[in-house]
Amino acid sequence: MTTVEIVYRYAAPPTDQVALALARMRDVYGIRHLSFDHNARSLRVEFDATRLIAATVTNLVRGAGLEIAAELPLIPAPKAEQVGVPRA
Repeated sequence: MTTVEIVYRYAAPPTDQVALALARMRDVYGIRHLSFDHNARSLRVEFDATRLIAATVTNLVRGAGLEIAAELPLIPAPKAEQVGVPRA
């Protein structure tokens, strides 16, 4: 098993109907865990990459009715001063 996570930023908070549809995603073989960060307006999906691919997970999330604004990187980009770029 190869565990992978994808983080999505959503445009609008999920309705009760969307939340229930997302909860049913856990019944899909390969989906391991879903968690919301309401402050960051994000959904983190953990899945088994030997069973699913990222595009399928994205389609499942969209099919549940969540409006995805962006897919977020798991590792944030370094700040300019961290990579040796002088300050202006």
